[in-house]
Amino acid sequence: MNGILEKLGISELNAMQKEAQEAILHGRSNVVVLSPTGSGKTLAYLLPLVQLLDAAQDEVQALVVVPGRELALQSHTVLKSMGAGIRSQACYGGRAAMDEHRVMKEVRPQVVFGTPGRLNDHLEKGNISPYNVRYLVIDEFDKCLEMGFQAEMMRLVKRLPGLKRRFLLSATDAEQIPSFVEMGRTERLDYLAEEEQVAERVAVYEVKSPVKDKLATLNGLLRSLGDTQSIVFLNYRDSVERVDDYLRRQGFTTSALHGGLEQKQREDALYKFSNGSANVLVSTDLASRGLDIPDIANIIHYHLPQTEQELVHRVGRTARWDATGNTYFIVGPEEVLPSFLPHQGKNAANETDGVITGVEQTENAVPVPRMATIYIGKGKKDKISKGDIVGFLCKKGGLEPQDVGRIDVMNRYAYAAVARPKLQQVLRLTKGEKIKGIRTVIEPVK
Repeated sequence: MNGILEKLGISELNAMQKEAQEAILHGRSNVVVLSPTGSGKTLAYLLPLVQLLDAAQDEVQALVVVPGRELALQSHTVLKSMGAGIRSQACYGGRAAMDEHRVMKEVRPQVVFGTPGRLNDHLEKGNISPYNVRYLVIDEFDKCLEMGFQAEMMRLVKRLPGLKRRFLLSATDAEQIPSFVEMGRTERLDYLAEEEQVAERVAVYEVKSPVKDKLATLNGLLRSLGDTQSIVFLNYRDSVERVDDYLRRQGFTTSALHGGLEQKQREDALYKFSNGSANVLVSTDLASRGLDIPDIANIIHYHLPQTEQELVHRVGRTARWDATGNTYFIVGPEEVLPSFLPHQGKNAANETDGVITGVEQTENAVPVPRMATIYIGKGKKDKISKGDIVGFLCKKGGLEPQDVGRIDVMNRYAYAAVARPKLQQVLRLTKGEKIKGIRTVIEPVK
C-alpha cells in the first residue's frame, strides 16, 4: 500500500481513511462511511477494495454505483493512477452501450464504475456477469437517492446473487437506508462531526455587488484573484452560458459545465480546467460533486446556494486534503447571506469583517492560464504512449520536459497540456511531422 500512496503523492492517510480501510479490508460487515466532501472517500474505499479483488480473474468482481458520469470518470482515473494491477472501466449514459461493451471485452475490467441505469443495462444484456460480483459500492449514496435512482438501484441489487458485502459512502447523512440495499450487519463510520474542521480551512467572504446584475463584480473579483483556479457556481444552465460568454468576451479563458451539454463537451471542459488550460470553471451544481482537482483555490457563489447541503458540496471542492481555500458569496443589493453560513472569514486590505467591497473597480489584468491543451490525432490503438508524446513534443516541438503537463492517451487520440507561451511554437514546429513514424493532426483545443 505504501507504494500506491507514493505514486499518488500522499504521505499518510487521514483518520477516516485508516478506519475505513480497516473496516472494509479486515471486517466482515457491510460498511457505511459518512465523511465531509473533500476528505478523500474515494481513496478510502478503493485502497482496501483493490486488496480484496483477485487480479488474476477477468470477470467483474465489484460494481461502484455513482450518480453521474463525472464521478464515474474521476473514480476510474483515481484507480488507474494507483497502479494496483486492477483493471476498471467507467460506464454512463450519453453514449452507446454497445461501444462500452466493445471496450469491456477488450479491457476485461474487474471493477466497473457506473450510473445505476447504465449498469442495469449491461447486466440485462449479459455484458456484465452478475455471478462474480462480490462487492457493491454506492458512492454519493445521498445524491443517488436525491436524483431518484431508488428504483434503478433496487433492480441492480436484486440482480447480484453472489453479493457478499456492500459499502456506502456519503457526505451527508441519509435519514434512512432503504431496505432493498439489504445492509444487514453494518459498521457505521460517522465523520460528519469533522465538517467544522474542514470549514476552518476555508476563508469565507461576502462580496457586495452594487447592482442586481453581478457580472461586473465577478469580473473584478476574478481579476483580483490572479491565475489561481476558481469555480463559479450558478443555479441555472442558461445563467452558466450567459456568464461564461461574458467572461470570454472580457478575455478570460474559461470552461463551462452544465447538464445540458453533450458528453464530450462536458469531458473537454473538465479536462481543460483540471490540466490548467482554463483557470475559471463556470458551472451549475453539477461540479459540486465528483471533482477531485487538488488546486482549486476559490469557490465563487454567483448565485447563492439554496440549501446547506448545496453549500457543503460546493465548498468541498476547495481545501482538499490538508490544503486551504477561499469561498466568496457575491451578494446583490436585495440579497442576504444564507443563515446556514458556517462563519465569517479573514480580513485583508480591501475587507471589513469578511466583506469585500469595490472589486468591480479593479484594474488588474485578466489572468492567463499557465497551460494550453493540444489535440493529437493518434492514441493507444496506434501504439502511442505518454512517453512517445513527451519525446515528440520535446524533439519536434522544441519543448523542455517542464513545458509539458498532463497527458491523456485515448484509443484513437490524445490530449496534452503544454506551456501556453510556447503553444504557437509547438503548432508551427510539429505541423506535418510524424510521431513514431505516423503522420498525425496536431491542433489546439479551444
